[in-house]
Amino acid sequence: MSAWIDRDTRILVTGGAGFIGSHLANTLVERGYTVRALDSLKPQVHGADAQWPAYLRPEVERHDADIRDRDALRKALAGITHVYHFAAAVGVGQSMYEIEHYTDVNNRGTAILLEELIKQPVQRLIVASSMSVYGEGMYRVGNSIREPRPRSREQLSRAEWDLRDGAEVLEPMPTPETKHVAPSSVYALSKLDQEQLCLMFGAAYQVPTVALRFFNVYGPQQSLSNPYTGVLAIFAARILNGNAPLIFEDGLQQRDFVSVWDIAQACRLALTTKATGEVFNIGSGDSRTVLEIARSITEALNASAEAVVTGKYRIGDIRHCFADIDKARHLLGYEPRVKLEDGLLELAEWLSRTSATDNFLHAASELDRRGLTI
Repeated sequence: MSAWIDRDTRILVTGGAGFIGSHLANTLVERGYTVRALDSLKPQVHGADAQWPAYLRPEVERHDADIRDRDALRKALAGITHVYHFAAAVGVGQSMYEIEHYTDVNNRGTAILLEELIKQPVQRLIVASSMSVYGEGMYRVGNSIREPRPRSREQLSRAEWDLRDGAEVLEPMPTPETKHVAPSSVYALSKLDQEQLCLMFGAAYQVPTVALRFFNVYGPQQSLSNPYTGVLAIFAARILNGNAPLIFEDGLQQRDFVSVWDIAQACRLALTTKATGEVFNIGSGDSRTVLEIARSITEALNASAEAVVTGKYRIGDIRHCFADIDKARHLLGYEPRVKLEDGLLELAEWLSRTSATDNFLHAASELDRRGLTI
């Protein structure tokens, strides 16, 4: 047991059966903490059986309940000293038509949690936010920094994907926490609401609070059958079913792919940092194109399917965004440890032992039917 562990520390992870929450719960247990997880086990995320993950350590106490169930939440909070708030409905595309659901789970669910924390105070609150709150990332042209407006529907309908300053294409650069937020989807707006509600609550009630803006998380035990989850999981589900990965735009959009093990590391650091009341980017600090990622996971799985670039645009998507992680390095002591190439090999090894339902075409057709693709 590490010297910095308080034997009286009791941690609640909301969304504790999810991809990130369950990895975190396991690593906390391994370090000697008493951990409780609350999760509603939605079939879209956890499959038709909606069971707790088999890999979740047995020491984790399990509460099968919705974050909006006040009575169940009150029981889950009993005796808790620290809270990780990860419970959320996740998905950019789906959020654009299930507006009430995303707002209810993410916004109202967080509000209910905070009201209960007024009655049952804790020593620290850590909330999972998202890179999606930025909208477009940071850009430059020459020596000038730009925070561009979203691309217009007219531009996108012409398949002109890049952001421009007049005739000059803007160059993407790492996005720091100082960039103005500009959420472009209901999901992104709800994540911004979650982080700001928690920080506001923490300041008002003197609860040390940290918000972590996760970038594109990947790793073993991802939910492969959820067509609204991370792009790597969607590609993997396609490939495992003998189908080619399908890519929006031209595939050259840049993202920051970060291992779930590095995410768990950052979450543990947030538990003890003195830098509270702060927002931190948690990514790899590197950028890759979506097309490059599709080809890399195909190669890692020894599959023959070639990625197909559709030339379509999904409403709510942005062109480029990857993380500037200097603040997390300096104030959290965070340093990514898993190189993408190694992380993909680990993911491929796990994928070789699992199966997935490919629901991407169903999700894509739903977006098409509602006019949410161009």
